[in-house]
Parts: sequence; structure tokens; C-alpha cells
Amino acid sequence: MQQLSTRQLAAWLTASDPMPDGRAGEARRKPLLLDVREPWEYELCHLTGSLLMPMQAVPARLTELDADADVVVICHHGVRSRQVGNFLEHQGFSSIYNLVGGVDAWANDVDPAMCKY
Repeated sequence: MQQLSTRQLAAWLTASDPMPDGRAGEARRKPLLLDVREPWEYELCHLTGSLLMPMQAVPARLTELDADADVVVICHHGVRSRQVGNFLEHQGFSSIYNLVGGVDAWANDVDPAMCKY
């Protein structure tokens, strides 16, 4: 699992920079933004286009995810997302990224208008 900063994710989503792992010259696909927080947290704030799948639901909903996709796992501060990322890797997912600092860091670094809690 790779660690991804909020600025790296913002650049990736706008497709203006090389892939977060430094690969250049490849067709750039958007990652799946997997938000593993609880529904009440997601309602307060979330990254546009993210998929809500609370941490406890991930094992039961695993078949909904593409094991070959680039998956950025997101939570409030980056702890739950790291745990889910490790779980996904053990399930054979090949391209997992943990958003360091979670939505809290996203609000601080990228989108100051985002609600913080």
C-alpha cells in the first residue's frame, strides 16, 4: 500500500501531474475513492465522487470492488483507511493508496470550504 498526500490526490484527480508513484506517459485512469467512514461522517463532508463503504461493511461488500483498480481509501484521519487498505491488499488488491490525514487533511490542504469535525 502506498501513502498518498492530499496534494498528490488532488493532482491525480485533475490529471495534471504524473501518477502518484512517479509513472509517466501512461493513460491515466481516475482512482476509486473508497470512503470507509460511517454514514453520519460522510453526510458531514466527503470527496466528490467517493463511494461510501463503512469499514465494518468492507468484507461483506468486497465483490463490489475491482481488485485491479487504483483504490484510494479515505477516512477521517487516515487510520481506518490504512487498516482497510491492508485488508484489501491481503485480499489480492494490487493498487491501494491510503490518503494520509484523511478528509481532515483534505479540508486543511485542498478544500478549506469543506466542513471539519
